[in-house]
Amino acid sequence: MELAELRIFQAVAETGSIARAAELLNRVPSNLSTRLRQLEDKLGVDLFERERQRLHLSPAGTVLLGYSQRLFALADEARAAVQDGAPAGAFVLGSMYSTAAIHLPAMIAAYHQQYPSVELQLQTGPSGELIDGLLQGRLDAALVDGPARHDGLEGVPLFEEPMVLVTGADHPPVHSAADVAGRPVFTFRTGCSYRLRLEAWFAATGGAMGPIMEIESYHSMLACVIAGGVAMMPKAMLDSLPGRDRVACHPLEARFATATTWLMWRKGRQGANLKAWIALQSDVSNVAVKSFGA
Repeated sequence: MELAELRIFQAVAETGSIARAAELLNRVPSNLSTRLRQLEDKLGVDLFERERQRLHLSPAGTVLLGYSQRLFALADEARAAVQDGAPAGAFVLGSMYSTAAIHLPAMIAAYHQQYPSVELQLQTGPSGELIDGLLQGRLDAALVDGPARHDGLEGVPLFEEPMVLVTGADHPPVHSAADVAGRPVFTFRTGCSYRLRLEAWFAATGGAMGPIMEIESYHSMLACVIAGGVAMMPKAMLDSLPGRDRVACHPLEARFATATTWLMWRKGRQGANLKAWIALQSDVSNVAVKSFGA
């Protein structure tokens, strides 16, 4: 396999269309089709399931996409390493939704201004999915609710995030989960660490958890809470949302009151782009990197 073939394969996989991939790569569609067929012939497998004008990854294609992403990340890392360690190439950063909305805009702007040769790509998701992205090589680093104690990962704590329980504005003070027992619970999908924290709070403070309603954004979550229900979110996120004056904010007991956001990456893979990102964050300049597991 050649990197050029993998670049074509990856572009088609990410766009789902040879025509769109050709536009992205400034190539002729017929050329891409030929090269893709040649790659499938070399490997002896179909990389796509072809349905009318759309291409869907086959099981083999899904596996190859993961490897191709890792190969290109290594190529970018190698390029930076031989260029006097100067940050350059792709840098794929994962982040929780709230962190991306509240803490990252200024940091991304500063990073781009100082290192214009780096192609910074931001992907958001729940902590569990971000950790999977790190382990599978899709992400170079991720901002997660941590630490994620996993062999092969290391990281640094960045900041503590005050957490609050949110209910409708007319709800009386909440002292334990019993005070909101049975109410609808609005949270992100499975894999969200804040969801796990909320479930642990219900279990620890003695209240029956109501039906769980999975929400895709904090704006929608707050709207649902206003209509009747309960949610847990970072205080900074709540403060940024329109409609915050229409809900009641309840403090949590000490063990649930804060969450620590960590910057994490695969052990031994702290390349020039990641080092530059860490260096820009004064909060972690004196914090030692911590590894987990063997």
